[in-house]
Amino acid sequence: MSIDTLFYIILAGIIALLLALFQYYYKSKSASKDNALFAFLRFITLFSVLLLLINPKFEQIQYYTEKPNLVVAVDNSASLKHLKQDNNALVFVKSIQDNAQINSKFNIKLLSFGEDLKVSDSLTFKDRQTNIDKVFKSLTQVYKNTVSPTIIVTDGNQTVGNDYQFSAKKYNQAIYPIILGDTIVYSDLQISKLNVNKYAYLKNNFPVEAIVVYNGNQTIASKFIVTKGNATVFSKNIKLDKSNNSQVLNFTLPANGVGVQDYKAQIIPLETEKNKTNNYKNFAVEVIDQKSKIAIVSSILHPDLGAIKKSIESNEQREVVFLKPNSIINQLNDFQLVILYNPNNLFKPLFDELKKQNKNKWVIIGAKSDWQFLNNVTSSYSLDFTSQTEDYQPFLNNYYNPFIVEDIDFKNFPPLKSTFGDAVFNQSYETILFKTVSGIKTEQPLLATFETDGRREAVLFGEELWKWRAQSYINEDSFLKFDNFIGKLVQYLASNKRRNRLNIDYNSFYNGSDNITLSAQFFNKNFEFDADASLNISLKNNETNITYNRPLILKGNNYQVNLNSLDAGNYTFTVAAESENISVSGNFKIIEYNVEQQFLNADVTKLQQLATNSGGNAYFINNYTALTDNLLNDNRYLPIQKSNKSVVPLIDWSYLLFIIALSLALEWFIRKYKGLI
Repeated sequence: MSIDTLFYIILAGIIALLLALFQYYYKSKSASKDNALFAFLRFITLFSVLLLLINPKFEQIQYYTEKPNLVVAVDNSASLKHLKQDNNALVFVKSIQDNAQINSKFNIKLLSFGEDLKVSDSLTFKDRQTNIDKVFKSLTQVYKNTVSPTIIVTDGNQTVGNDYQFSAKKYNQAIYPIILGDTIVYSDLQISKLNVNKYAYLKNNFPVEAIVVYNGNQTIASKFIVTKGNATVFSKNIKLDKSNNSQVLNFTLPANGVGVQDYKAQIIPLETEKNKTNNYKNFAVEVIDQKSKIAIVSSILHPDLGAIKKSIESNEQREVVFLKPNSIINQLNDFQLVILYNPNNLFKPLFDELKKQNKNKWVIIGAKSDWQFLNNVTSSYSLDFTSQTEDYQPFLNNYYNPFIVEDIDFKNFPPLKSTFGDAVFNQSYETILFKTVSGIKTEQPLLATFETDGRREAVLFGEELWKWRAQSYINEDSFLKFDNFIGKLVQYLASNKRRNRLNIDYNSFYNGSDNITLSAQFFNKNFEFDADASLNISLKNNETNITYNRPLILKGNNYQVNLNSLDAGNYTFTVAAESENISVSGNFKIIEYNVEQQFLNADVTKLQQLATNSGGNAYFINNYTALTDNLLNDNRYLPIQKSNKSVVPLIDWSYLLFIIALSLALEWFIRKYKGLI
C-alpha cells in the first residue's frame, strides 16, 4: 500500500469522525451514552463508504504445496496380448494406483498408447500399431517444464514412427521402463520386410523385395515360397547361419489379371521355432490396364515442377511428362490433364488448342505469369493486376463440394507468391483454399475449380508449392498427406465423370494393420453439401456372410466410418442415405497381417538405454516393487511449496458492504426503539 493511500485512509477516518461528532454532539447540544453509540455507528458507516471510494489495494499471498506428477504410460497394443503380458501390465497398473505412499507423494497420470497417446482408465490391448516416438513427442508438449518422472510399461517393440530414443532426449524427464516380455533368445526365422508397389499394369511384371532374417547359432536351410491361391508362383532355397543371418530376395511376378491380386509369402519355419506368425506375410497388388498421363508445361525452371511431379507420381497409376509450350500441341490426345505453369505469350497456341479440344487443365499463376496475356486468352476469370507481388497464405474452405479435402494444416503452411490483385470470375466456381493476406482472411480464392461445357479446370493463384510439400513433411514426417491432396485434385481434374449426389472415398484393399476409414459426401438437389444427412453403411464379409451395419459420422466437410475392427477378408458394401433412395456400392479387401504379432522378445537393450540416457532405471515386470521404493526415496521428487501473490482491491471484499448495511440497520433500529424517529 502506498503512502498516498495511507494518507487518504487517515484523512477519511478524521472526516468520518468529525461528521459523526458534528451530528450527534454539536447539533444535539448534549452528551449521552446513546449519542456515543449513534456516533460510533455513524462513524463506521461513513468511514466504510469513504474506504470504498478510496479503494486501497492489499497484497494477498497464498501458499500451497505442489506434488510432482507420476506419468504412467501403458502399451495398449496387441503385442502384449500376443506375448501373454497383458495380465502383468494390469497387475502393475493396479499396484501403482492402490499404493497409498505413491499417491501421497505424486499426482498419478494414467495414459495408454498404441498408435496415439490418450488418457485412459481401461486397457484393451487391441491397438494395431505401436508408436512410442509419438508418445514422447506428446508428453514433451505437456510435461516438459514440470517435475514428471515417467513410467512406460511396454515390450519396447515399435511398429511405426522414428526411433523413440531421439524424441525421449527432448522430453527432459527421468524415464522408468517396465519391461514386459520374454528375454530368452530363441532360434527364429522370419520375413523381416516385404516391399511391393501398390499398383501394377496388365501384362507387365512387378518387382517384389523380401528380406529374410535368422536369429540363432546353428546353420539352417529353408525355402522361401510365394503362392497365389493354391499355385506357387515363386520359390527359392536359402541357407543362413549366425554370421550370415539375412538374405535379400529380389524377384518379379507377372500381372495377368485386372483387379486386386493377393499373394502369400512364407519362409518354411524351423521345427524348434516358437513364433511362426512372423514366417509369412500376405500382400496384394492392384492390377490396372491403363495409366493416367499428365503433362506439366512450363517455359521456366522452378522447384515447384519437381514437387508437383513427385506428388502426382506417388500414385503409380499416374505418369508425369515435362514439356515446353511449343512441343505439346501434337501430343495433346496422349494426356488426360495438362498443367500450365506460369503461362505467358508462348502458351497462346496451347490455350487455343486446349479450348478447341475441350481439354481439362490446371493453371498455376505465379509472379512470373503474364496476366495481360491471361486476361486475353481466358474468359472464365480475369485479374486487376499490378506490377507488385504479394504473399498469400491459405485457409481451407470447409464447404468445398466436388471432392473430399482433408485439412492438412493449410493455415500454417508457408505463403505462396503471386501478382498482387483480385481475381474476378465470370462464371460459377468452387473455392478449395481462400487467401490470407498479412494475417487477414479474405473471400478471394487461392485455389479454385470450375466446370465449363463438360470441361474441368483449376486455377492456383500462387507459386512455390514445393514449400508446402516440405512443410507437410516437417509436420508429419511424411509427404503422404500433401501428395494425397494433390492426387485428389489431379484425379478430379483428369476425369469428366458426371457429378453424383453421393460420393465415396476408399481404397480397393487395406493391409490388416492399416487404419481403415471410409469417407463420403452427400449433396442436396442443388449440389450443396448436406450436413444434416443420415448415412449408413452395410458391409458383408463374403467368406463368412456376416453383415455389419454402421452409421457414418459427420466430420468437417465429409462423413466417415472407422472399420478398424473388421477381420481380414473380402467385403462388399453399400452406403445409403436414409432420407432418399440414393446409394453407392463397392468392394474392398483387407489383407491378413498383424504387425504386433511379429515379435518374440522384448527390446530390452533399447529400453535399458532409454532409462540410462534419461536418468532413470529399467525394471523387469517381476521386479517392479523395486521401482516404487526407488521413487519414494528419490530426493528429486519432493513436494514443492509455492506461493501465489495477488493484489486485491478493497472493493472486492464483500464483507465491507455487510458492515455498512449492519451499522446503518443498527442505528435505525436503536433510534426507532428509543422513539427518536
